[in-house]
Amino acid sequence: MSRTASTLLSLLLFMPLLAPAQSQDKLIRKLLRSKPDWFGPVLENPGKYDVQIIYTRVDRDQDNQPRLTTHTWRADPRQYFYPASTVKLPAVLLALEKMNRLDVPGLDKHTPLRIDSAYARQIPIATDSTAENGLPSIAHYVRKILLVSDNDAFNRLLEFVGQRPFNEALHAKGYRDLKITRRLQVGSTPEEDRHSNPFTFYQGEQVLYQQPAAFNPQPFENTLTTIRKGKGYLKGGQLVNEPMDFSAVNYFSLGDMQAILRSLILPEAVPAAGRFNLTDDDYRFVRRHMSMFPHESTWPRYDTSHYPSYGKFFLYGDTKAPFPPNVRIFNKAGWAYGTLTDNAYIVDFDKGVEFFLTATILVNEDGIFNDDKYEYETVGKPFLARLGQVFYEHELKRKRKHKPDLSEFRFEYQ
Repeated sequence: MSRTASTLLSLLLFMPLLAPAQSQDKLIRKLLRSKPDWFGPVLENPGKYDVQIIYTRVDRDQDNQPRLTTHTWRADPRQYFYPASTVKLPAVLLALEKMNRLDVPGLDKHTPLRIDSAYARQIPIATDSTAENGLPSIAHYVRKILLVSDNDAFNRLLEFVGQRPFNEALHAKGYRDLKITRRLQVGSTPEEDRHSNPFTFYQGEQVLYQQPAAFNPQPFENTLTTIRKGKGYLKGGQLVNEPMDFSAVNYFSLGDMQAILRSLILPEAVPAAGRFNLTDDDYRFVRRHMSMFPHESTWPRYDTSHYPSYGKFFLYGDTKAPFPPNVRIFNKAGWAYGTLTDNAYIVDFDKGVEFFLTATILVNEDGIFNDDKYEYETVGKPFLARLGQVFYEHELKRKRKHKPDLSEFRFEYQ
């Protein structure tokens, strides 16, 4: 076989696994229409809410091997929405992958680290009071991201991986509808975000690995034509009467978002090229913390303001009540600029239910961004909670030839 033919064959084998069999619109639309009191306003004007939905069914064979079937509604990689903290999941996976690739004796995700500053607006750090040993590490940043969506922790992982390697690694795995280049909540400029801090990893007095400051000489551009949103925005307390331009911030398509989650939860259903180089312990570590409730964590410890549904919008996101013990949600959500997004794998251990659900909705009735007037509690969270419920009810009724063995997703949390 020629090299060209071999490459083409590899691509053909790769594509259907990365994007499971798809059925556009019909099932999702039917489920939404079955609950007009829940979804009527959104169905009447989905463009107003920028709604996109992806649902993936999981069917197991007699050997518990999964087969995925994906349904989409209005999911379009060319349609921009602000991804907020959903960008933190690939940061977690890429940082762990890089630790494994370095392959330095004695160096792992728990190794203490120091971060220095080498450019404008970079913040050095040497301690972390929320860690049991008082020291920062990649593992502890992962915990804080998955438990409460900590922004500083994401910034540190982005700095560790580096802006260009971060995006190029995802592109190489087949995830191309994204641009993740910006730190969160520090007010850095695009130019400043192209510079990454120096890192030092150590044990006691011994330096195990040093990473110098880095710079991305060629910025990533956002080529979408849908990046201007709303009718105005506040800047410096003043209203600017023109759409807000999101071209300089992060972009993460809903399709790539769920595909990356599938590679974490069911790597056996994803081709090798689309997986992350994680150890078995890495998989357990990430899955455990992304399904953990904040109050179940000791290090870091969180107070009751971080209620069970904090950062988990599907099923119970519109309430602060406890989850039933048989249900766990493995997810990474994001919310900012009036956009609520959740990317989740939902399981019910007692009923043998498992499915993927990823959705986004914009709730900005006045069309003004940056004014902190968004309908998160009255429209956004109820919509996503009910969306989770309608798909959960669908899964309860759906006949399965083989009941799934979900034991690998059961964890001790306390």
